[in-house]
Amino acid sequence: MTEAPEGAILQRDKETYAIVPRTPMGMLSPDILERLLSVVKKWDIPIVKITSGQRIALVGMKGEDVDPIWEDLGRDIGRATELCVHYVQACPGTSVCRLGVQDSLSLGAEIEKAYIGVDFPAKVKFGVSGCPLSCAEGKVRDVGITGSKKGFNLHFGGNAGNRARIADTIAEDLSREEVVALTAKLLDYYRANANKRERTARFVERVGIETIRAAVL
Repeated sequence: MTEAPEGAILQRDKETYAIVPRTPMGMLSPDILERLLSVVKKWDIPIVKITSGQRIALVGMKGEDVDPIWEDLGRDIGRATELCVHYVQACPGTSVCRLGVQDSLSLGAEIEKAYIGVDFPAKVKFGVSGCPLSCAEGKVRDVGITGSKKGFNLHFGGNAGNRARIADTIAEDLSREEVVALTAKLLDYYRANANKRERTARFVERVGIETIRAAVL
């Protein structure tokens, strides 16, 4: 089997590929939208799909077209299969939402900058919400951060897949600096102790949440 081009995912037909450009926190600018539209038209890409992780997938391209399409996009690859951070999902928070009590977008951007490109035992997904409604679905993400009037609550070990799991709350009412620091400790512990391809949900089930809390708090 021919090796897939960089950043491309072979599709069901075994002939065409999909790519997922990085769109941190699902934020798009006029320049990004114009570039996407230009690429989709130029390369006659048949499917453009908004994913559950606030990303845009371009689907149905030939293998030999993938590299020049990446060049035309001028965007970083949004990793979708590798053992690393796949995305940081975030709600609008205090930027525009009338219910927001914490700035989820800037916190999400800070976290993405810190962990994009870092290897992990398995894929890692973040959900960062600016209020207790948790629109970024942090309770079913590997790491979830939920804003409250007193600060941020940190959750770990969630999964929305076939073996769904609600994340455990590690700590509550943290300052922004505290939640960033505790997230780093959690992920360091996970990297050091998880088995290869063991998602955080399965890691928590194997090791025990109290053992993890004792190690990081």
